[in-house]
Amino acid sequence: MPGPRTGDSWTAADHPVSPLRGFPPVRPAGVPVPRSAAEAADDVPAPATTALPAPAAAAGPATTALAPAALAAPRARRRGLRDRRPQLLLAALVAGAIGAGVVGVPGGSGAEAGSTAVLGAQMELATGEESLEVMPMASITEAEAQARLQEVAASRAERAAAEAAAAEAAREAARPKAVLPVDGARFTSGYGSRWGTFHYGIDLAAPIGTPEYAAVDGVVVRAGAASGFGLAVYVLHENGDVTVYGHMEEILVEPGQYVEAGETIALLGNRGQSTGPHLHFEVHQGGMDGRRIDPVPWLAERGVEV
Repeated sequence: MPGPRTGDSWTAADHPVSPLRGFPPVRPAGVPVPRSAAEAADDVPAPATTALPAPAAAAGPATTALAPAALAAPRARRRGLRDRRPQLLLAALVAGAIGAGVVGVPGGSGAEAGSTAVLGAQMELATGEESLEVMPMASITEAEAQARLQEVAASRAERAAAEAAAAEAAREAARPKAVLPVDGARFTSGYGSRWGTFHYGIDLAAPIGTPEYAAVDGVVVRAGAASGFGLAVYVLHENGDVTVYGHMEEILVEPGQYVEAGETIALLGNRGQSTGPHLHFEVHQGGMDGRRIDPVPWLAERGVEV
């Protein structure tokens, strides 16, 4: 390792002392490093010389001629050190910053900021708990709650009643208001004179056991045995008229029962004074003892054709 340069090759003005001990100073970019006269002289190429052969039998101590390459090596090392000065300074600055962050200063501003943040969070939590504690509890009495429950129950019942009424209205609108007493029957005898007597109704022939229907809505007034009919059913309607159904095989309703148009009230038969299975159908205008009228026009007024 070469020793420190002395004499004319080193001056304090040319090499100022760095504030970081042991590292060269930082010079602005583009400013050349000043050189001493000795360094400038070193950069001048040495004149070419020719080594003279030594006498074979020269007397005195042996001498060795220095090659130009040996003289240029120190100069190259000096230029390499000067070129690495900025990198060495940057490494020193980074090392210093890391050391300052690791070591730190106890009780500095960072610790104070951390303790202040923790204290603020604790105070905020305590304030929130106090606000929750002083908040009044909303409540009502049991009587008020019971009244509210009754209101809800009444509202639900009213809504259910309205829905049921709507459904009933829809069904009422869809169902028939008048029907033929026997579906698919054969008309065999009409209202008027027959066999020397007067026939006060119409006959609708069908197989035994065929359902018989209420012609229109009404209430059953009588149901059971009847003279000449074997079995008979009498139904009173809203306008006061009574319809009569005779000769059935079986009765399916009872007095006081409300029946709707198209509801089955009996099964067709051949009981009483009958020449074959059929339904004898009459209309008594104005009541049980009212005038017996022709059923065909009465049904036609209600949209039923025989």
